[in-house]
Amino acid sequence: MSNVRSDKPFTLAGRTFQSRLLVGTGKYRDMEETRLAIEASGAEIVTVAVRRTNLGQNPGEPNLLDVLPPDRYTILPNTAGCYDAVEAVRTCRLARELLDGHNLVKLEVLADQKTLFPNVIETLKAAEVLVKDGFDVMVYTSDDPIIARQLAEAGCIAVMPLAGLIGTGLGICNPYNLQIILEESKVPVLVDAGVGTASDATIAMEMGCEAVLMNSAIAHAQQPVLMAEAMKHAIVAGRMAYLAGRMPKKLYASASSPLEGLIK
Repeated sequence: MSNVRSDKPFTLAGRTFQSRLLVGTGKYRDMEETRLAIEASGAEIVTVAVRRTNLGQNPGEPNLLDVLPPDRYTILPNTAGCYDAVEAVRTCRLARELLDGHNLVKLEVLADQKTLFPNVIETLKAAEVLVKDGFDVMVYTSDDPIIARQLAEAGCIAVMPLAGLIGTGLGICNPYNLQIILEESKVPVLVDAGVGTASDATIAMEMGCEAVLMNSAIAHAQQPVLMAEAMKHAIVAGRMAYLAGRMPKKLYASASSPLEGLIK
């Protein structure tokens, strides 16, 4: 059966991870809730907005690394809040200094504060500089398959198209573009932004995404710790369903039991 899918490890920058759920660290009520939710999620990679979070650059203030120690989690610094390539590159270099030479980063360059849609022109500029500078770049982008291809060709190790706008919880708004990206990409594809609930994450995984990154869907839930655990199971279920291969959709009913040999 040539169409049977076999599982393969989730690998980034030469490291293999068991969890395919990546989580953000913002928007929680306090650091204790952050710690509990991320622990419940089972995530191994946590992304941190360098411009909004103290990673040691502000002595005397609470340090996120005290509750999310780098020896337990892979810290993924991101460039949230950057609106041009120069800002984004500077932020990644600051993160590398703060994290003792850490090269894995999540690049995002935003177009405006209202939509938080990616500015793909500035994103491409920043990606090219960062790759040349030795960074392992995971990149937040639009669901444009051509831009996704160009970012991969520029040397990004993973492309992260949005499912919906950041923080909206709308789920996957354009599954058709996402499917094209998945079919064409030669690097891992992770859905980033727009997930609202567990079924959104499951659908992304069923489509063949390597992983899903989320923040608001957990942090803004009525019970963030419980939602984090739900997301952990949703990711696993979606991956298993993708590997299993769903039944074909049919317009009409099909009996579960054979019709031959019925007792008359």
